[in-house]
Amino acid sequence: MHISFLLHNAYGIGGTIRTTFTLATTLAEQHDVEIVSVFRHRDDPKLGAPAGVRMSHLVDLRKSSSGYEGEAADHARPAAVFPRGDTRHGQYSRLTDSRIAAHLGALEADVVVGTRPGLNVHITRQARRGPVRIGQEHLTLESHGYRLRRELSHRYGLLDAVTTVTEADARDYRTRLRLPGVRIEAIPNSVPEPAGPPADCDAKWIVAAGRLHRVKRYDVLVRAFAEVAAVRPEWRLRIYGAGDASGNEQQPLRGLVDELGLRERVFLMGSVDPMEDEWPKHSVAAVTSERESFGMTIVEAMRCGVPVVATDCPHGPAEIIDDGTDGRLVPPGDTGAFAKALLGLIDDDATRHRMGRAARVSAARFDPAPIAERHVKLFTELAARGGERRSQGALRGVIHRSRGGVLDGAYALRCKAAEVIRRGRS
Repeated sequence: MHISFLLHNAYGIGGTIRTTFTLATTLAEQHDVEIVSVFRHRDDPKLGAPAGVRMSHLVDLRKSSSGYEGEAADHARPAAVFPRGDTRHGQYSRLTDSRIAAHLGALEADVVVGTRPGLNVHITRQARRGPVRIGQEHLTLESHGYRLRRELSHRYGLLDAVTTVTEADARDYRTRLRLPGVRIEAIPNSVPEPAGPPADCDAKWIVAAGRLHRVKRYDVLVRAFAEVAAVRPEWRLRIYGAGDASGNEQQPLRGLVDELGLRERVFLMGSVDPMEDEWPKHSVAAVTSERESFGMTIVEAMRCGVPVVATDCPHGPAEIIDDGTDGRLVPPGDTGAFAKALLGLIDDDATRHRMGRAARVSAARFDPAPIAERHVKLFTELAARGGERRSQGALRGVIHRSRGGVLDGAYALRCKAAEVIRRGRS
């Protein structure tokens, strides 16, 4: 089977890149797999090239390259195909519109997989007939704005399947988007088995990892740890991660640590990638997010034998952690409950060790091999029914394209009106 992934930028760092590389590498053991990156801004993938997978790109943004296209005239013109509701819209252009169209129009593959909403829309509008069309969703439907959700409701009807990383999100897509004939399947991300030994859960360290963004609610973690430190001063907390432009919490977090007098107990470690060598140095992992699309750090910690205390936010943690068996779930935003759950593991060595062992066993279900098998099963079943679906889907295609055309026209008018207003003010 020839499987082609379409990725925003395979040369950066991010959860979608990592999980795509892991899946592609595993699939490549038995299939012909390629990753097509829309952008390329460095010579080599930051995460290392996935073994056995062909790599190519559509737009070269390497200033040192003879093929540099960052100053091309069409790259300065806003994209017309990539949806404005996708947060990456500003990086796309008429150049990417035409490059992606040329790639998808000539693609000779059995399966084409988009890895973010904007690229999934490109697949619905520009892929030739033939390949099975898969739209992966690595974020939740609820996290998309109204504008994007509306466009997806018009466009996703031309996909063969939408995959989500949690069953809770799959239910949202089934009930809220109303996509008759489109298969919606929950397939979690995968995490490889760590190469080193697991945690012994004896070190007096708590660990948290993830970008320093307000949604992660590290303020709740630091305040909860202050309650822990008041009665167990020998324990320490490490927080791994860096801020980003969308909500850097590094300075407020440092201020809170100082305010609570925890400078000698709470350490902001910066970004470390990969985290595989860091998890086993700790005995408890903490996740205080108010929302998650999946919970990769939870699985990573569990695969290293570290029990996790996590908030029971709407997506992710409850589908990973069996509360009381391999970790703990507490209400989001409840500092007292979080501190109590941490102390429950800190004060009970036997429970902490038991949960650490159970976490390793339970997290094995996220191994790349069984996750890849679920994808192959989906691809195979969709390919088998492809002819029937496409022969019955001509009218559906016309309807969705008509609705999409109306939507495009409405967006174009809004943009022109906004531009007129902007020029009038300037």
